[in-house]
Amino acid sequence: MSRFKRGGKFVDSRAGFRDEKEEPAVPQGLLKTARKSGQLNLSGRGLTEVPQSVWRLNLDTPEEAKQDVSFGAVDRWWEQTDLTKLLLASNKLQVLSEDIRLLPALTVLDIHDNQLTSLPKAIGELEHLQKLNLSRNKLKELPEELWNLKDLRSLHLQENELEKVSEGVGQLCCMSDMDLSNNRLTAIPDSFSNLSNLVKFNLSNNKLRSLPPGISAMKSLKLLDCTNNQLERVPQELAQMASLEQLYLRHNKLRCLPELPACKLLKELHVGNNQIELLGPEHLKHLNAISVLELSENKLKSLPDEIALLQGLERLELTNNDISSLPYALGNLPKLKIVGLEGNPLRSIRRDLLTKGTQELLKYLRSREQEPEEKGKDAPQTAMTLPSQAKVNVHAIKTLKALEYSEKQEASIPDDVFDAVCNNPITSVNFSKNQLTGIPARIVELKATVSDLNLGFNKLTCVPLEICMLQQLVHLDFRNNLLSSLPAELEALVKLRSVILSFNRFKAFPDVLYQITTLETILISSNQVGTIDPLRLKQLSKLATLDLQNNDILQVPPELGNCTSLRALMLDGNPFRNPRAAIVARGTDALLEYLRSRIPT
Repeated sequence: MSRFKRGGKFVDSRAGFRDEKEEPAVPQGLLKTARKSGQLNLSGRGLTEVPQSVWRLNLDTPEEAKQDVSFGAVDRWWEQTDLTKLLLASNKLQVLSEDIRLLPALTVLDIHDNQLTSLPKAIGELEHLQKLNLSRNKLKELPEELWNLKDLRSLHLQENELEKVSEGVGQLCCMSDMDLSNNRLTAIPDSFSNLSNLVKFNLSNNKLRSLPPGISAMKSLKLLDCTNNQLERVPQELAQMASLEQLYLRHNKLRCLPELPACKLLKELHVGNNQIELLGPEHLKHLNAISVLELSENKLKSLPDEIALLQGLERLELTNNDISSLPYALGNLPKLKIVGLEGNPLRSIRRDLLTKGTQELLKYLRSREQEPEEKGKDAPQTAMTLPSQAKVNVHAIKTLKALEYSEKQEASIPDDVFDAVCNNPITSVNFSKNQLTGIPARIVELKATVSDLNLGFNKLTCVPLEICMLQQLVHLDFRNNLLSSLPAELEALVKLRSVILSFNRFKAFPDVLYQITTLETILISSNQVGTIDPLRLKQLSKLATLDLQNNDILQVPPELGNCTSLRALMLDGNPFRNPRAAIVARGTDALLEYLRSRIPT
């Protein structure tokens, strides 16, 4: 009998019987194993109800005990373990029995992807429950008893039909991860302010018009996702959330950016697809830790010079605004790797320069900033002034930790380029726009420090294993070469966050990329890739940007919709017929939601 009591009494051993119904069968082997391990997985079995043998798992004498056999040490059924983990996902459950109370030791209950329209009140008696997944059901309301689960740490309710959440939610004092995305919420209660241990809060794809001021009391919150709501402003109190690291406000109705003076740890700010017209110094001066600033699809006309304060900025998305010029100071940001500028009426920068990539753009901006001092006032004005054409830029080596030898149209890198490094630490290497058919062996001399390697616009046909020795690499650019494969040894690059493989000859998605779990950006457009593996792609939990444009993908697997870490998925220019172009054009969030809806159940 279960060791758990309720109200000082043992559970009635006759509870949970329903003689009038013939219950679905669960293999006795599964139940036997569950008694030993405390875990039972019944996912994807087409169940329309949970068999009584499951609810009574820790109450009834097991079948093997009724047989006249002797028991070894491993088969002592009377030493069974209480069930702590029950997985019922991807079935056809429409109701959940009140008999769930017969499993009071549960710590994990997963019922996602069913057809539940309500929950039993008895769910509130699972006082040890820590993780509850109810996503992808048809829940319209939640029982008040749910808020009695004081040990609950993770609650997933995304993709239901909830229109409100009651004030009782504030009782979940241990909650650290809550997902209410893809519901019909128009407001959230003030009691959410009591969830001081909440770390991750997803409210995306609802109908919220405002956030309660009390949200600032969530002192542990690191990620807040309010993408695709109807927010016209964010409360000033949001600026007091000192622990916030990622803030998503895309696809709302914001006209101005919030000022975030206390958000010293904010790493990512996503405010694309709004109506923001002004980005001022006051919006930038406090963002000391920002690495991703996403402002695409707004109405910005300019960037302030204070953009240079964002010394940690790695990605700046400005596509489809009204920006006509860029501050030269942008070129001095040491970590900036990606700048999205498509769809802006830029007049001061030649269009062909914009197609050459971020590093060429930044180099141009730096050259224009230095131009008055280096060339004097009488220097002729040209459309583009490049830094010194000297063979080796020693100044860049010493001050920028950058080894530049690009646009030389050379077939090899001369030794004196590496000799010039001496003992200076190099973090960035740019050998792009040459005629390289191989990578210089001396690149390994920089393995201790180099984090950014640009070998784009060359004639490389393979990637030598020397690259795999550069284990500090964070960004790797192989665009516009002749590559058709990547070596499996590339898995050794355990810090790699972005890889650019556009305009090569890949016919398959490189297998090794599925193994590099640190990847955040994969750009592999304009190749001949025919398929992708969504199950393996989902394992890349940090992947935010995936560019597969202009490939040969005939079918988009619906399971790709489960790759919920993606913030930018680009599929244009492929020959698939479904999803239709109109769906793809609605953006990444809508596309992923559509794909999830197509997954067979």
